[in-house]
Amino acid sequence: MIPLRVLTGVAAPLILPNIDTDAIIPSREMKQVSKTGLAEGLFAGWRYQAVGSRAPQPDFVLNQPAYAGASILLAGENFGCGSSREHAVWALAEYGFRVILAPSFSPIFANNCLRNGVLAAVMPADVIAALADETTADPQVLRITVDLPAQRVIGPGGLEATFEIGEDAKAMLLDGLDVIALTLKRGAEIDAFRKTDRAKRPWAYLGA
Repeated sequence: MIPLRVLTGVAAPLILPNIDTDAIIPSREMKQVSKTGLAEGLFAGWRYQAVGSRAPQPDFVLNQPAYAGASILLAGENFGCGSSREHAVWALAEYGFRVILAPSFSPIFANNCLRNGVLAAVMPADVIAALADETTADPQVLRITVDLPAQRVIGPGGLEATFEIGEDAKAMLLDGLDVIALTLKRGAEIDAFRKTDRAKRPWAYLGA
């Protein structure tokens, strides 16, 4: 995964409550099991004029030139609820989103974000609304900065807010690690434990 440290990017507002994973990527758009090829189906039910069509819905935020190349999504409460499909995060990540700011997330969705290099940061609804207001005049110029080491978000108008993140989760995103790679960073400690434990309980290592 690509490490995430400090990101300054275009922020697209989609501040609606309870956007579920079927809205993020409808089941009809999940035609493969890989992590690629899903960006086109992102928000397909809202992004296109009809089911099966690729004619853009002009008023949908991601179809507006002002939000081209958006890498930060400003969302509403309970974002990512519904089914646990990891494809929803895969589609968001392939489209280019590295950060999602919302008042709350489905726990499974937030966990899927972490394991795919996307920061799902909880922020108060009024802060998210203020960030949207600060950028709306010219999103391409008025960009938001997300500083993961400092755990803060900085708006173009001077608004600053902090967010919480667990130590292990932060390390995974900063270094672009999955859970296995994070564990293997402690390889020396694991080897030392196994050596000591083998001496204490040799029967547990028969055939190993």
